[in-house]
Amino acid sequence: MAWIPRWSKVGIRDSNTFSSVVSSLGAPRRHFHPCHTSRAITASQGRPTELRYTDTHLDTIFALSTHPGKAGIAVVRISGPQARSVLKGMTLSTSPFPKPRQAVTRRLMCPQTSELLDKGMVVWFPEPRSFTGEDSVEFHCHGGKAVVDGILRGIGNIGPQIRLAEPGEFSRRAFENNKLDLTEVEGLADLLNAETEAQRRLALRQADGGLKTLYDTWRTQLIKSMALIEALIDFGEDENIEDDVYDNVVAKVKTLHNDIRKHTDDDRCGEILRDGIHVTILGPPNAGKSSFLNFITKRQAAIVSPIPGTTRDVVEVSLDIGGYPILIGDTAGLRSSQDEIEMEGVRRAQDRIRLADINIAILPVTDFMSTDKLGDSDVGVDPIVLESVRRNPKTMVLINKMDLPGLDNGKAMAAVKTILWGDKNQSLDKESENQRRLWAISCQTGDGIGQFLQDFISILKDRFESSVSSSTSITQYRHRKHLENCIQSLDAFLALGADDIVLGAEELRHAASDLGRITGRVDVEEVLDVVFREFCIGK
Repeated sequence: MAWIPRWSKVGIRDSNTFSSVVSSLGAPRRHFHPCHTSRAITASQGRPTELRYTDTHLDTIFALSTHPGKAGIAVVRISGPQARSVLKGMTLSTSPFPKPRQAVTRRLMCPQTSELLDKGMVVWFPEPRSFTGEDSVEFHCHGGKAVVDGILRGIGNIGPQIRLAEPGEFSRRAFENNKLDLTEVEGLADLLNAETEAQRRLALRQADGGLKTLYDTWRTQLIKSMALIEALIDFGEDENIEDDVYDNVVAKVKTLHNDIRKHTDDDRCGEILRDGIHVTILGPPNAGKSSFLNFITKRQAAIVSPIPGTTRDVVEVSLDIGGYPILIGDTAGLRSSQDEIEMEGVRRAQDRIRLADINIAILPVTDFMSTDKLGDSDVGVDPIVLESVRRNPKTMVLINKMDLPGLDNGKAMAAVKTILWGDKNQSLDKESENQRRLWAISCQTGDGIGQFLQDFISILKDRFESSVSSSTSITQYRHRKHLENCIQSLDAFLALGADDIVLGAEELRHAASDLGRITGRVDVEEVLDVVFREFCIGK
């Protein structure tokens, strides 16, 4: 069955609009590639450019779907109307054609010279029961570079309109053939890029269609409401339509509005998990921040020196802690200084602290002790440090250097609590909350750090586990933006009232359109290149 394109013309747009949309999504600008589309540009009297697209699914595409380089096995994927011809051309003519979705052993031959290239497995996927919805073939061969190159050259020389795939083109064809919606495509891309257990679980649930089901349900409810409003506009005066139709629509829209509002009120947990949890280490110079970073990374990630102010810029390291993706940054020591370079480091540290998802303050116990106890004339917590700790009640405070000889740990921690939070009349709940974010450690001996990491993982689970376990977590800024636009349209509808029913119908149409753009149920050509460019070739 020939592939029938779902559209042949996409709206009226100009190139500036296209570029601005792509740029707003945080991706580099990309020009149309001739392998994807061809376009005839017609401009007259200053009108926007009209882009006409022609079908490229007449091409059969192929690519290496596994990682290039030496490997035990490589998989070459072919999809398109000539996939059957490719399979026949690459195997012995005397070999029987394989049954659908059954792996069979075949000799893979060069179609030009009939030279044996390799002996491997062949799988035939006739449309529509394939990943792309088209006729597809997979060659499972040995992963040596010469073997793979020989097979790719052989496929490319079989005939016209057989070409190498663009990045993400297999998934794009699956989308065009309604095998996947955009949320499932994005979930698949996140699954390929997942580096931790939490990211894998989050991406897998999205790729499984959880978001698609939710957003399609909401969109169906909106379309039903739109239909009732349109009936009131067109037939309300002439037909016997119940008086409470409008009130019922308003009630349904209010319920839907509340559901979408709750869905977006998630502290961006899904997006944070997808991109990595940003953790910032803060504290005064020589507090042990770099030593702490080196201890938990088990390598010399940052320079450690007794000279104050060694770290001037942010040192960032990616970690997997308890299955959660952590981007932890060591910052310059916070203190007042006349050194312009050091103060620039402090400014950058404060910016990083403000933008972080979680902050960890490393403070030396010596800063909290009186001079007669430690014989140090340069004691006291810098006001910049105190402000950074007190301003964010979720900052985790680690008191370092608790291994000092002769130190009374009980008195030391009591002094810490007094200086940090000082209010002796604070409630028991507040006191308990402050106690839960305070740890005593030694970066020199490692004492207390293991306990902190266990507690840190528990804190991450409390905050993010619901998002990991949910099949409907928002993981993309694109989704959130369309949902916010949908809420604004629903707000406008509810504010208009029955006297402006025509304008209200238009607001419902905008709301349904924004929901449809998330899944790809309406024209979303502006974002397709951005979505599919995230894939590797062969996917």
